Amino acid sequence: MSNEWPSLVLVTGATGFIGANIVDSLLSRGLRVRGTTRSLKKGELMRQARPQYASQLEFVQIGDISQVGAFDHVMEGVDAVIHTASPVTYDVKDNEKELILPAINGVKSILRACNLPGTKVRRLVITSSFAAVLDVEKNNILGPDFTYTGEHWNPITYEESIDPKASPVVAYRGGKKYAELAAWDFIAKEKPPFDLVTLCPPMVFGRIVHPISDPSELNESNSNLWKIAQGSDPLPEARVPGWINVKNLAEAHAEALLRPEAGGKRYVLASTEPFTYEAAADIIKEEFPWARDIVTKNYISGKEPLAKYKYDGARVAQELGITFTSFRETVVDLIKQVKELSSGRKS
Repeated sequence: MSNEWPSLVLVTGATGFIGANIVDSLLSRGLRVRGTTRSLKKGELMRQARPQYASQLEFVQIGDISQVGAFDHVMEGVDAVIHTASPVTYDVKDNEKELILPAINGVKSILRACNLPGTKVRRLVITSSFAAVLDVEKNNILGPDFTYTGEHWNPITYEESIDPKASPVVAYRGGKKYAELAAWDFIAKEKPPFDLVTLCPPMVFGRIVHPISDPSELNESNSNLWKIAQGSDPLPEARVPGWINVKNLAEAHAEALLRPEAGGKRYVLASTEPFTYEAAADIIKEEFPWARDIVTKNYISGKEPLAKYKYDGARVAQELGITFTSFRETVVDLIKQVKELSSGRKS
């Protein structure tokens, strides 16, 4: 990626939780954005909510992203791409067919589109996942002296991922790993005219800027926080201690796209502050009087994360210029917004 800023950025999954925040980050920098969506209605709702960016933002409809050629018709004029779209579902009967291959083929589809004759794409940024990094077998035994970096890969094999006995969560991890590997393999073998950056966040919490009508449409991570505010007992279980505010994640995507020196790098994006759902429960009770008698008391206040390892957040902060939002501010902002949404008020 040269020092010249892109003239048109394609953002896939632009009407989703992460994608919409990325769109806003790009628009605030003065960039033109073309977002892909399965629903033009959602795209129009996003445009209507951003009248000040009417000349910078457009949406195009696509079908199944795992189909070859799904993005071919949306590449005209595009010189940079952020790919966030990926199938996420745990209601599956065939791990390989419904989770793993769609994830891999979705990445292959955007790679193909970026490499079409006549395209001018100079950088592709892919939203991967900490699931592609985490060694689950060591999750609760790694000590505080261990730090996950972009050099680490989940050791799960393809055979383990597609095993009919494997849970959808295990298959999801495999899908994220092998989808990201497909991208790096493509760069190594095809040597296209664009470079690649991948970002691997763990849990993502924070403010919603995409169209939803009620709390039932929240993404899984934010839904867990709202469930706590609604009296979840027991509290959700945190699989990892890592998290990032969605606004910080969006900023990281924009910086990864625009900074020439980020090319060819893989980042583990996580706050330097660990989280627990017990901490979320404490924050919600402290900050919202209406929740004090609703949030369950059946938990250990101040409980530390089961996993003790760290993430190289300091490197991300230095190389991408990201300042991490605190967990308290993140929880308060989200719960306030969803409370207003559930009451039928605009935030």
